[in-house]
Amino acid sequence: MWVRRRVSFRDQPSLVRDACGKAAPQFVWFVLLLPWLAAVSLASATAGTPAKIDLNTFDSLKRTVALPDGETLAYVPLGDPHGPAVILIHGYTDNARDWVPLVPYLSPHFRLILVDIRGHGRSSKPDCCYTRFDFAYDIKLLLDALGVAQADVVGHSLGSVIAQTFAENWPERTHRVVLISSSAGPKPGAPVSGALAGYLDQIRELKDPIDPDSPFMIGWWSSPTPVDPDFLRRQRQDSAAIPARVWQAVLEQGLDPMFASGELQKSLPRLTAPTLLIWGSKDPLIPAELRQTLREGLPHAQVKIFDGLGHNPFWEDPRGCAEVINAFLTAAPRAGGASP
Repeated sequence: MWVRRRVSFRDQPSLVRDACGKAAPQFVWFVLLLPWLAAVSLASATAGTPAKIDLNTFDSLKRTVALPDGETLAYVPLGDPHGPAVILIHGYTDNARDWVPLVPYLSPHFRLILVDIRGHGRSSKPDCCYTRFDFAYDIKLLLDALGVAQADVVGHSLGSVIAQTFAENWPERTHRVVLISSSAGPKPGAPVSGALAGYLDQIRELKDPIDPDSPFMIGWWSSPTPVDPDFLRRQRQDSAAIPARVWQAVLEQGLDPMFASGELQKSLPRLTAPTLLIWGSKDPLIPAELRQTLREGLPHAQVKIFDGLGHNPFWEDPRGCAEVINAFLTAAPRAGGASP
């Protein structure tokens, strides 16, 4: 059973620390599921000093569940187990740790479920299948296994495509949707170009073992504004541990046909849940023309663009992103169910 209690940093291993490495001085909510499911949902930091989650403690909280489709998904449960469920879906070659910078600023009332999608983190790494529908069905089965009837769905990059697909196919399971650094693909007939095309070409040539400190990996994880270097190092190491065949299977089975067919734009009318779109203005992978197809397909969505930020705005300005997400997910719906 779930047990919730408020504890001090002296009672448990500290999950949230300030930038100097000291335990954050204010209350933190820990959630216990069996002996070792402990997690924080909110930590206030001193003005101008972002909260910092201890990465080793975070990684120790990860659990796995075997799904009926034969896959095993890893996830980290955080927050209030009795609160509204919010599932956070990371991007291509990331993992559940993707959300670590954001977590301390999210509402303590949310039941957070941070998932490793198939092929990533500690989840199964099959040779097949990696379409957006395979990913989204895994999410549906995970929510079934956790007893979650309806959830807010937050996705980043590839995770936003998975979130879109989930919301389109299981609208009754979807409360609200947040799509971060997302796109509905290029306009019909237009190829993928720019920085994204360059990275995808390099991914096609990847071979094991992948060097986490190679120029490709440094560029893949680059940011226009500073991000904790230890966090980025850990992310690169985990990304490099994903077999090259999985990098390429996601691209060949999922991304390539998805962009070529225009299917993301065609299915958008089925996304009827209130939706928030978040981008960084300096995102090199999703430039303005790739954002536009999503905006046109979701004309009633709320939009927030963070000036000067890149592909991972919730790493660069986690407090600002969390404020927007918290406000959106907790706002009262407008008449007729339109997005707030």
